[in-house]
Amino acid sequence: MATKIRLQRHGKKGKPFYYIVVADARAPRDGRFIERLGSYNPNTNPATIDINFDKTLDWVNNGAQPTDTCRAILSYKGVLYKKHLQGGLKKGALTEEQVEAKFQEWLDTKEGKITGKKTGLVSAKDEARKAALAAEAKKKEAKAAAIVAKNTPEVEEVEAPAEEEAVEAPEAAADETPADSAE
Repeated sequence: MATKIRLQRHGKKGKPFYYIVVADARAPRDGRFIERLGSYNPNTNPATIDINFDKTLDWVNNGAQPTDTCRAILSYKGVLYKKHLQGGLKKGALTEEQVEAKFQEWLDTKEGKITGKKTGLVSAKDEARKAALAAEAKKKEAKAAAIVAKNTPEVEEVEAPAEEEAVEAPEAAADETPADSAE
């Protein structure tokens, strides 16, 4: 019987949630499965992956073939790297201590990358929030200035008509002069 490690879809429309399962290759996507290995939630950032590492490693060592997406998930969690290191142990190229040391070093660097991404996302969110607050404060000041300008037009109107009369008077004189000379 050919077994596959694949995703089984759950969740509502637009919000998928997957179980990582071992199933017969002929079974339908959401149908019968042999064993549930974990879950995958792509709705969070970064995606939440929860798997039983030892069971998954046993299934991969026994010949279960992961689908492309599951292969990426297992590679991300280190299952395929652990299998690779165990292959070196079987051939005699590595010792058990070297395998564990290499795998632990890989896990530490991976964990560092994940925490770096999480802190980057949090800082980007904070920066966006600060920028939005600054833009909102600027807009609020502009509105307040517009309201103040609207509520105090009397001072500006008293000075403006005097200037308009001075401008209109020379124009009126200029209009009368050509008309008088034409008669």
